[in-house]
Amino acid sequence: MSDYGHDLVFGSFLTPQAGSPDDVVGLAVLSEEVGLDLVTFQDHPYNAGFLDTWTLLSFAAARTERVHLSPNVANLPLRPPAVLARAAASLDLLSHGRAELGLGSGAFWDGVAAMGGTRLTPGEGVDALEEAIDVIRGIWDADDRTVLRAGGEHHHVAGARRGPRPDHAIGLWLGAYKPRMLRLTGSRADGWLPSMGYLQPGDLARGNAVIDEAAQAAGRDPREVRRLLNVNGRFRPDGAGSGTTHGGGAIDGPVAHWVDELVQLALEDGVGTFILGSDDPHDLTIFAQEVAPAVREQVAAERASSGTATGPVRSPRALALRSAGIDYDAIPARLRDAAVEPGTATTRTSAPATSAAATPASCCGRTTRRTSSRASASRASSRRAARGTAPAASRSRSAAAATASPGCRRTTAGSSSTSRPSTRSPSSTRRRAASGSVPVRPGATWPRRSPSTAGA
Repeated sequence: MSDYGHDLVFGSFLTPQAGSPDDVVGLAVLSEEVGLDLVTFQDHPYNAGFLDTWTLLSFAAARTERVHLSPNVANLPLRPPAVLARAAASLDLLSHGRAELGLGSGAFWDGVAAMGGTRLTPGEGVDALEEAIDVIRGIWDADDRTVLRAGGEHHHVAGARRGPRPDHAIGLWLGAYKPRMLRLTGSRADGWLPSMGYLQPGDLARGNAVIDEAAQAAGRDPREVRRLLNVNGRFRPDGAGSGTTHGGGAIDGPVAHWVDELVQLALEDGVGTFILGSDDPHDLTIFAQEVAPAVREQVAAERASSGTATGPVRSPRALALRSAGIDYDAIPARLRDAAVEPGTATTRTSAPATSAAATPASCCGRTTRRTSSRASASRASSRRAARGTAPAASRSRSAAAATASPGCRRTTAGSSSTSRPSTRSPSSTRRRAASGSVPVRPGATWPRRSPSTAGA
């Protein structure tokens, strides 16, 4: 498969320099202002000249409103996966669904050991990463009321309580290059995140083939794995010489050359997310305002002419849970990204504090669904009424307070702020949804995937 039909996403890959912290945060803010979709930071906890990446991500989230944020990639040997899972879920809740999680098996082992981490062989690093994925997904699976026992020799939890559940389905992206890591990406991850500087011509195609095969062997659609790429290079004036080898090295040339390269990477190698490694404000601006629009336009035209399928990908598990007689694919295009059905990863309902409208926000191939605070208050009131834990007067006051909030005027597509709240218990709804007996509807919230199927 060459083009996976993913929505194109453009981001920045910033250096967390401790010597100029205000400049680093300023670049994150600039990334949002110029129109990029994603901000990422290196994570090297053993580097005394760098800010702590997770602290920086949290600070940047507070200074921005729209962009998604991620470590690129998190240093797993120095970040215990259970704690990392809770940190990512917490950031996702605080940022209203804008956190993603890039993971690596580890590198620079002298630095890791100097910080008290355990030095691992390459094979042990992959084992540890696979265990970490089990732990992380298990922590996020807050709908499972059992305690979590997961992991193995390198990372494990023995009776940990699950939660908190993230605000949206956080993408797990693996920085992978070798066959075993690529197979793990295909079977368990949500994205492949290599860096162009470490690739040789043809590596993307070969990596995609391994990932696709592993995904299919795990019962997944290969399109469930987003293909991301860290790119770097130099922007030259128009008319200047240009040169780079497609799929490897750095891009060097005018904007038109960058556009040609990225279009080729999208259509021939399936790259859906391009992340520019640069701390130059001028480069970030050109990338966002000149390169990204042109790439999107050309890729959209080619996809339209070739009939390439685009939009959300339903996993084979979700498709198997569909009920006969319901045309799930007939949902209007404007609601398609927000639709949830049995077997689809779900989200926590929350009211965004800063968004101008509570419309579904799709970044990095994962859909963020938000409901208005009035609708949330109505559902909470219904649950309290069903349990008999709150008097009618209290429920009325809660509803009145929700109505008075400015955020309550925002509603999710397909929902109504004046509709009567359902009196069906949440557990009953979840059981019917899991069995496939409830038709899909925009804005619905279904149970999250269990640990046994979270990567499938």
